[in-house]
This record gives sequence, C-alpha cells and structure tokens, in this order.
Amino acid sequence: MGFNFSFRPILLAAIVLVGSAVAVLADPYRIVGFGDSLMAGYGLDAGHSFPEKLEKALRAKGHDVVIANAGVSGDTTAGGLSRLDWSVPDGTRLVILELGANDMLRGIGPEITRKNLDAIIARLKERNIGVLLAGMLAAPNLGQDYREAFDAIYPDLAEKYGIPLYPFFLDGVAANPAFLLEDGMHPNAAGVERMVELALPMVEKAIADKPSEASADNEE
Repeated sequence: MGFNFSFRPILLAAIVLVGSAVAVLADPYRIVGFGDSLMAGYGLDAGHSFPEKLEKALRAKGHDVVIANAGVSGDTTAGGLSRLDWSVPDGTRLVILELGANDMLRGIGPEITRKNLDAIIARLKERNIGVLLAGMLAAPNLGQDYREAFDAIYPDLAEKYGIPLYPFFLDGVAANPAFLLEDGMHPNAAGVERMVELALPMVEKAIADKPSEASADNEE
C-alpha cells in the first residue's frame, strides 16, 4: 500500500513542534551578574570573576545555568541605570544586582543611590526578570548619618519589591587580607571563592523561586 502523502505536512509539523519543545527545555537558565569592579573581577585572571566562579559552582550542583558578566569597573548606580537595557538581554531569568559601592566611595548622596537602584529594580520587574539584590555597607569614615542612610537602602528596596537580599556582597572577605588584593578593597581569587561559597545557597533559592520559562509553562 502506498504512503498517504496527505499526512506528510502533519507529520512534518509534529516533528518541528517536538524539536522546538526540546530546544526550549534544553535552554539553560540565564543569569546576569550586573555590577561594578567587584562583579567584573578587577585584578583577577580570566575565569576567576564572581560570575564565572558562581556558574561553575552551580553547574557542579546540577544547575544548567549560564551567567553573563555585566560588571563594569568604576560603575555607579547612575551608570548602571543608563546601560541596563542593553546589558541585560531578553531571555534573562535572574539578575544579581551589585551596585552602590562606587557611589559610597565618591560620597554621592544616599538618596541618589536609592533612586537609581529603585529605577533599576523597577525596570527589571517590568521585564519579568527576577532580581537578587547584593547589598553594600558604607565605610566607617563617612560618618554615622551617611552610614545609616546608605546602609538602609538595600533592605528597604528588598522589602519594597519583595526580592531576596544578600545583605553584604563582601561578607567574609572585607577587611581580611587573606582574601583581598593589595589594594585592600577588591577580592583576590580566594576571596571570590569565599564569596561564591557564602552566596550560593541564596542564589539557588532565587533560581527555585524564579524558574525557567519552560518550567513555568509546564506548570500551567
């Protein structure tokens, strides 16, 4: 009996649909590390930045992730806001937002830093991109009033937008010479390893709370 050619278009369409579904399911979970020199990997060899080390750690735990490094040394919250849309491409599921240290070091008013970070988070939320906010603490020499105003920015915004907060990006590393470059400010390779180790559980939780689009579609 000859093959019924009328079924061929249907068969081909089914093959295309199945292939597309497999491609979607195979698409990795895309994260962007959006920040300044602490994210960029200032002074470190290739492969030792926070995004690269975090991607390696997550993959070792079975997560199919790709983390883009959108860290720019010297960047402020104003600079981050101005480059946000082209630095965070469509398809991103989570942004690790780490900005504000350079604002603080330059003595920029905390109200300006707050306004810029608020705008960044709001824009990401509009795009349905999850945000994990990495906090920063003001240096002691800036005075109590500045410290209180600056340090309050991160928990306040995390509460306002209902996003996870990693309270201090340099936790376990700041003021420890064993984990810092000679400048005493930026983490060395061991410091980055420590930062990744401490942040990993919260990043995993953020991934679980903001699943991939394919997973979300399957749950509907």
